[in-house]
Amino acid sequence: GHAQGPRLTLADGRELEAAFVLDASGYGRVLARLESLERDPRLEPRMALFGHVHDGIADLAPPAAGYRRDNILIASHPTHPDVWYWLIPFANGRASLGVVGPRELIEPAAEDDAQTRLWQWVMEEPRLAELLRDARPANAVQSLGGYSADVSRLHGPGYALLGNAGEFLDPVFSSGVTIALESALRAAPLVGRELTATRDEQRPDWASEYEQPLRRGIEVFREFVTAWYDSRLTDIIYHPEPHARIRQMISAVLAGYAWDT
Repeated sequence: GHAQGPRLTLADGRELEAAFVLDASGYGRVLARLESLERDPRLEPRMALFGHVHDGIADLAPPAAGYRRDNILIASHPTHPDVWYWLIPFANGRASLGVVGPRELIEPAAEDDAQTRLWQWVMEEPRLAELLRDARPANAVQSLGGYSADVSRLHGPGYALLGNAGEFLDPVFSSGVTIALESALRAAPLVGRELTATRDEQRPDWASEYEQPLRRGIEVFREFVTAWYDSRLTDIIYHPEPHARIRQMISAVLAGYAWDT
């Protein structure tokens, strides 16, 4: 009862035919490019500089007050509220270090200047400067600009897009991981119905059962990302007397409950 499925031509010329295709190509964004689905992501273009470091924190006596090496540390620049940092601990004294902000502020003057530029920014945040005073680079610093991405639709005849292959907002709240998992959980049972349907009316409605509900949660995350960069959310998160219930609700959304209406 199935119509002919999508045909894929590989680089070596071989052709594959599938009953249904799930694009989980992440930032490769295979079907978004092939099907010309890409559109304006509606977020400001930003840039990240990042690399691995031998953080040297174990040798500090003692580390900065309240610092726990088994947690991810997020920091904001003292005078540029739309510039933020991550410090993600790994084993053996290594960590991932990055800075994110408006492209015009973050972009290095030259390709080989990324290392210098990252450390200039790190040294401007007092807590990070103290924590990483003995740190040294463990690899070359990379840059990634204009990383936000969106598509005009998350499904089409014989295919659906999962995770970053469809939409990527921003690294700040790890929403990409949540959206990837949520999209896969929503798509899997629909594909099961797609492959066992014998009549068109038995096939899932990918618009109402996949795309629309998935985008509702993505829009919640988009509002959080926008509010982080325009200071509405940072003002709440960094408030000296945080309201317990508000803190609980923000934490719930950032833990992945963006679809809990």
